[in-house]
Amino acid sequence: MSISEEDGAHPRVAMPELLLGIGFLACAGAVLWQTLAIPVSPLYSKVGPKVFPYITFGGMLVLALLLILSAVRGGWQQEEEKETPTDWRSMSFVVAGLVANLVLIQPLGFTAASVVMFTLVCYGFGSRRPIRDALLGLVLALAAYFGFAKALGVNIGAGIIENQLNAAIAALTGTIGG
Repeated sequence: MSISEEDGAHPRVAMPELLLGIGFLACAGAVLWQTLAIPVSPLYSKVGPKVFPYITFGGMLVLALLLILSAVRGGWQQEEEKETPTDWRSMSFVVAGLVANLVLIQPLGFTAASVVMFTLVCYGFGSRRPIRDALLGLVLALAAYFGFAKALGVNIGAGIIENQLNAAIAALTGTIGG
């Protein structure tokens, strides 16, 4: 218990946590706004394309309100966590990974951009094994890409790697099947 709570005073509002909660509330609002913009055919009965976005909005709204309530009550961080300085060098690698993904996804494709992002984020979180991280990122990115492209039929950005693999798969299946 902090000194201010022992004296009977109300705990101070934790501003960083409050801002995070408000930001999450704004994201929930964006989800609602975009959900309302989804066109719905009169052929749908009760379950249509808006059901899961509404569920997502509801979950985000509840979490945002819980975050704000926690911040108003003093925040969720322990005192020693609040005193820990931000590691800006590590944070810069994480941000660089996210920016690299945005910049590289169009020219190189989903997989290559994701591998670069994954490797930089791992480095930012303390990994010093970039080859291992890149290989793991490659496996995860290919699984995600082929899961979306083949299983769901959603193109999330084919690039150099995906086109080569698709050509190899087509050649193998053409040889095996024909």
